[in-house]
Amino acid sequence: MNKSLKRKSTLAFFIIIIVLIIGLFIPTPYYLEQPGSVEKLSPRVTVQDGHKDEKGNLYLTTVLSTKATNVYIYLYGLMAPHTQMEKAQDVKGDMSDAEYDRLLEHMMSSSQQNAITSGLKAAGQKVNVQNNGVFVYAVLPDSKAKGTIKVGDIIHSVDGHPVKKSVDFIHYLSNKKAGDTVQLGWTHDGKNETTTIPLVTLDKKTKRAGIGIVPEDEFTIQPSKKININASDIGGPSAGLMFSLEIYNQIVPGDLTKGYQIAGTGTIDQNGNVGQIGGIRDKIVAAHKAGIDIFFCPADIQKGDTNEKDIKDEAHKLGYKIKIVPVKTMKDAIHYLEKLPPKK
Repeated sequence: MNKSLKRKSTLAFFIIIIVLIIGLFIPTPYYLEQPGSVEKLSPRVTVQDGHKDEKGNLYLTTVLSTKATNVYIYLYGLMAPHTQMEKAQDVKGDMSDAEYDRLLEHMMSSSQQNAITSGLKAAGQKVNVQNNGVFVYAVLPDSKAKGTIKVGDIIHSVDGHPVKKSVDFIHYLSNKKAGDTVQLGWTHDGKNETTTIPLVTLDKKTKRAGIGIVPEDEFTIQPSKKININASDIGGPSAGLMFSLEIYNQIVPGDLTKGYQIAGTGTIDQNGNVGQIGGIRDKIVAAHKAGIDIFFCPADIQKGDTNEKDIKDEAHKLGYKIKIVPVKTMKDAIHYLEKLPPKK
């Protein structure tokens, strides 16, 4: 009897071990979104002939995104504080991991170039922008180009006509209807390709047709000052506003920080307009832990914008005393800082 119980106990033990090991290899369709890091910008940004003698600091904020590659990471995400579970479909849609990585790389590269452009312009410096084609930001599910055109490809011609900007591409297709075909010239992984794509209906009300992609400008810049941004370990466009402020602060006389610890988030375009981002609730948590005094966030301007509301709700719920400053443009942030008294 004792031997029988011992055998059963041993068997049960090994079954449990096997089940636990199997759990390591069961993937889940989820990502964990958590507060990330708060990174000082002066070591990451260097402007030619610029200065870094500020009394305070400017910071970017990040969100830690972890793929739940097994059930244990998923279970951890359910229990961990300040953690949201996002379906992989909601994070990257139908993109492959390689396409998603290319998209993040493009978003950060564009964000840095936009930050350099807007920062230099705000400081009265010159920058030349050269448009190089249409970046494929996304391929819509109903697109006839799906499987041929991929995220990260660069479209450079349509029906033999060169296209340098997404607005030119959209304008050319505006005279077409669903069922028409166009010949696209594009680049994939450095190789030039051509193909004929039937157009699909993009808007049933207006009957607007297109190839079914989300286009974005692919461009390079020639700044009047050499600027180096070290952000190879950070993906996405949300640090644009803070990069532009750091660039501006290193160029102009004086010190925008005035002794304060200033963080923020928001995309930036070439004209200094600030755009909405994801994960803002996580970013205010990270900023609080880092002892930040002031936090810039995108103002809610258009219908559907929620950054301003979300961050204020989160700060109020958690009892944070950080000064939250919504801004529409980079100039709004500059004007706010210029009016601040020095920190005592």
